[in-house]
Amino acid sequence: MRKLVILGGGYGGLAIVEELIEKHIPLDVSIILIDRMPFQGLKTEYYALAAGTVSDLELRVKFPTDSRVSTVYGEVDNLDLDNRLVYLEQQDPISYDWLVIGLGCTDKYHGIEGAETFSTSIQTFSAARKTYQQLNDVKPYGQVSIVGGGLSGVEVAAELRESRPDLNIRILDRGAGVMSAFPGKLQLFVAEWFKGHEVEMLGNVSLCKLEQGVLHDHNASKPLLSDVTVWTAGIQPVPIVQRLDLPKDNQGRLIIDEHHQLPSHSGVFIVGDCASLPFSPSGQAAGAQGKQIAEVMQAIWHDKTPRLGKIKLKGVLGSLGKKSGFGIMGGTPLMGRVPRLVKSGILWRSKRHFG
Repeated sequence: MRKLVILGGGYGGLAIVEELIEKHIPLDVSIILIDRMPFQGLKTEYYALAAGTVSDLELRVKFPTDSRVSTVYGEVDNLDLDNRLVYLEQQDPISYDWLVIGLGCTDKYHGIEGAETFSTSIQTFSAARKTYQQLNDVKPYGQVSIVGGGLSGVEVAAELRESRPDLNIRILDRGAGVMSAFPGKLQLFVAEWFKGHEVEMLGNVSLCKLEQGVLHDHNASKPLLSDVTVWTAGIQPVPIVQRLDLPKDNQGRLIIDEHHQLPSHSGVFIVGDCASLPFSPSGQAAGAQGKQIAEVMQAIWHDKTPRLGKIKLKGVLGSLGKKSGFGIMGGTPLMGRVPRLVKSGILWRSKRHFG
């Protein structure tokens, strides 16, 4: 029996499974999905889990059930690409004929002393749960600092404001303001929302050290005090990918060919945050990649040449609490209630494997 092993049941890995289930899978092929959790966690919504506005049950999606797909739960410990083996903690290694690496990302701390130790994260389901507990335990009028003024930081700050109106919330960024990668009109809209909801914005912050309850800024004469610090200031591939001695881009993502495979290892596909793509990592990009990888597998199984088109993303959407949002769809900036409703609709579809 030939085996397709998929590491990670996130947006990319599940897109592959769902696409292949809908198509013909050869009788001599089995699909093995490996994940640390018994369900998919909707990572794009972890900010709400951390803020306490949704329960973790709302962000769980059951893995597909099909006789051609088996699921193995465990932590991937090592990869032997030359001998085609996947090593799991306290389990026997699993061999493969084709492998998909979709293990996602982890926080990037930019070498800042104490950042990993004295901040909390939303990069994994368990980390978001722990962040919720820490935020929930902050006493009224306590100070929460969110490091990173990009999409994740903005969504955490806005959602936390709705969840805990009693807290002092600040968002810190190295740039002049929040959402610096977005058009000026959207930057202004988000900044005005924060001002109206009493979320402090501090730009041009260059953190050099974190200690318990204290943030040190190169550009400030006095340290910043903080009861809880949430880190959203960058991501990088998971350690197991970092350890692979293979060509990578300047963000540490693995270089892939036009069929999403490692050039040096035919049959090893990279999907999602670990793959070097011409756009920022996102659930949408991973899902689109996953669909194309499923096309490549079908072509391989039927002795055809895969013909893949260029991946085109539909846009970016962000939340400002439950009633407002922002985004870019088809190059058009959107602000207010409409993008928030669209984002809610996409989430509804994701929970039901329709999108």
